Amino acid sequence: MNIITVGIDLAKNVFAVHGVDDNGKPALVKPKVSRADLLPLIANLSPCLIGMEACSGAHHWARLFRQHGQPLRS
Repeated sequence: MNIITVGIDLAKNVFAVHGVDDNGKPALVKPKVSRADLLPLIANLSPCLIGMEACSGAHHWARLFRQHGQPLRS
């Protein structure tokens, strides 16, 4: 499973995560990911493009994801 793009719907406590493979097929669908489980989930993925809504929380999560091996893109 080679996930190349992940979308995250940010919220206070429960997040929705959707990832697709290089064929555009859903490869990671998690409609309810707790705040505590989000970072370990992303840290265990190979480097990929992560899309999040533009908000102050996105900057926080981007810094944490980068510390765990995800590339920084803007």
